[in-house]
Amino acid sequence: MLVSIVIPFRSYKNEKAVLHDTGIKKSLMNGKGNGMLAHSQLPRFRGQQSSSKRSRLPEEDYDDDKARVVVEEEESEDKMGTQGRAIYTVGFWIRETGQAIDRLGSRLQGNYYFQEQLSRHRTLMNIFDKAPVVDKDAFVAPSASVIGDVQVGHHSSIWYGCVLRGDVNSISIGSGTNIQDNSLIHVAKTNLAGKVLPTIIGDNVTVGHAAVLHGCTVEDEAFVGMGATLLDGVFVEKHAMVAAGALVRQDTRIPSCEVWGGNPAKFLRKLTEEEIAFISQSAINYSNLAQVHAAENSKSFDEIEFEKVLRKKFARKDEEYDSLLGVIRETPPELILPDNILPDKQAPKPS
Repeated sequence: MLVSIVIPFRSYKNEKAVLHDTGIKKSLMNGKGNGMLAHSQLPRFRGQQSSSKRSRLPEEDYDDDKARVVVEEEESEDKMGTQGRAIYTVGFWIRETGQAIDRLGSRLQGNYYFQEQLSRHRTLMNIFDKAPVVDKDAFVAPSASVIGDVQVGHHSSIWYGCVLRGDVNSISIGSGTNIQDNSLIHVAKTNLAGKVLPTIIGDNVTVGHAAVLHGCTVEDEAFVGMGATLLDGVFVEKHAMVAAGALVRQDTRIPSCEVWGGNPAKFLRKLTEEEIAFISQSAINYSNLAQVHAAENSKSFDEIEFEKVLRKKFARKDEEYDSLLGVIRETPPELILPDNILPDKQAPKPS
């Protein structure tokens, strides 16, 4: 069965004319109602009007309206030229055609019908004129979402499922900081006192899994535990620790070298020297681990399949047992993890 998909294009007259309605709404299947793509779903550019609306205008009003549209098109020429609009339209219809083919194939399967919306997830996404700035040595997991005015520093890591949304204000993350899985960082335009509330996170900070940071400041080498919530105006000083599950109320300041926890969070005790050292080491460990994940995510399909074969081949090999038998097997370099991720086995004690 041969299925023909025709992709219509909008025409442009003299590069500044009004966009014409070419009957696009009859071109692709939508899987809803009558199976056609609604005209309201088409991308519209500034100055475009539907043909149905124009047909109801008197002749003199239509001329005035057309002149106004042409003037608006000239004003927006600098932002999106004719070529840019054409490229955008082509890209839009390529994506919509792919989804239409997927829906058609699902319907042809009959009892095996299965419909799945194609994900339009983007790890880095601009909003308005704000775009994320991520250091080339930082790691952002494929399933994370970094949106808008967000800066991520050197060797920092944004892990799987995190959302950093810098839309109404900015988010700044320093160097060597790790934002662990499913954490949420957002901002506030202002608080009740009229203060501007971006979210600022310093260097070598550890933010545990599923933490929520909203319009707050966390200084260098601080620690935010798993599931903790920091509300607007919270200030966590250097070497301070917020315990797991804590709820820190608005405008609370957590002094250096103190542990705060509970709901609402209160002072618990002072940090020990070992705990302060642990905070720094935790940031280093995650920075090293992020490099491994970044390398793994960048592998091609052929590399992944090759490593599967190697792992299957060497799965049941015991180096210590082999050494007793005098058998020497060299482990492929592709299967050797860095020492800073899995430390070497302790050397056997001499008998």
